[in-house]
Amino acid sequence: MKILHIVRQYGPVGGMERYVLEVTKAQAELGANVHVLCECCHVQPPENILVHRLGQGIRKPRWLSALLFSRKVTAWINEHPQLNTIIHSHETTGEHHITTFHGPPFARIRQSGWWKRISLRVYANLWLEERELCAPQVQKVSPNSELIAQELLNAYPETQQRLTRPVVPGVEAGELRSERKIPANGGIICFIGKEWKRKGLDRTVAIVEQLRKQRPDCELWVLGPEPENISHLFKNWHGGYRLLGLADSREILPQVDLLLHPARREPFGMVITEALATQVPVIVSDQCGAASEINALQGLVLDEHAATEKWATACNEFLNRATAPPLYKHSWKDVACEYLDIYASIKL
Repeated sequence: MKILHIVRQYGPVGGMERYVLEVTKAQAELGANVHVLCECCHVQPPENILVHRLGQGIRKPRWLSALLFSRKVTAWINEHPQLNTIIHSHETTGEHHITTFHGPPFARIRQSGWWKRISLRVYANLWLEERELCAPQVQKVSPNSELIAQELLNAYPETQQRLTRPVVPGVEAGELRSERKIPANGGIICFIGKEWKRKGLDRTVAIVEQLRKQRPDCELWVLGPEPENISHLFKNWHGGYRLLGLADSREILPQVDLLLHPARREPFGMVITEALATQVPVIVSDQCGAASEINALQGLVLDEHAATEKWATACNEFLNRATAPPLYKHSWKDVACEYLDIYASIKL
């Protein structure tokens, strides 16, 4: 089977881009003939993947960048006809049989005031998105989480027949958290996320401040943001926190006792399943796509707007648990196989 994946940036430069990289690698290892069409490649491609580079385009404005990339993709495919090839896009292009939808629909803007909807940017993004999802040649639309699937149905009910079950990201097996007794007045809580405002670091700080009334030696470790950008959140703290910047989460997670992720908006949240695959329990908001992957022994999903006290109580309860949560398993090979099953239903 020949597959052409379309992505603007090929490599681990973001969550979506890493998803594409891992899926293509896993599909190639399963014997598929994998090609990638991109603007730029940020990794040394495996020998069993052929990468076609279109050259870096403009980055801003984003709507124009997306439009121009789409035109380059169409021109390339017209010059290089893809016979007997599954074309799998991860961008707002117009030549694919299947698209994976990685984030909330732009069409949510229709719920905003009219004065926010009158612009070339809005018209272009809505046109690009509708074409990506609803063009005649599109046979399958794969959301990356249950949360995104529901939002797609709300925004584009006409996609219902094309919508597949969510194909959630895989997670690599790594070092597991060792079983250890957490001190009754302590414990290590971790927050991970470079886009800290959207992911709720300010809420995390408030929750841990509340929790420290019960567990005064509890620590908060923060990965992702540059320390100088978030130090103001800790101006009233006297120790008990570590700002680790871009430290490797795979090395840090086995050292912590709980992952806290009270995000305002998180289409999936790969760090959540990474924590579960390390046997670190998680407490997350209901705005995280990965919430559907959590069972009662592995963590808790709370209303985004739940009171700080409720979040703190939940954290305390999980820190008091003596047994490790069940190990989460969902490999990139599993994800690749899910897509191969979907491809089998596509008519070329």
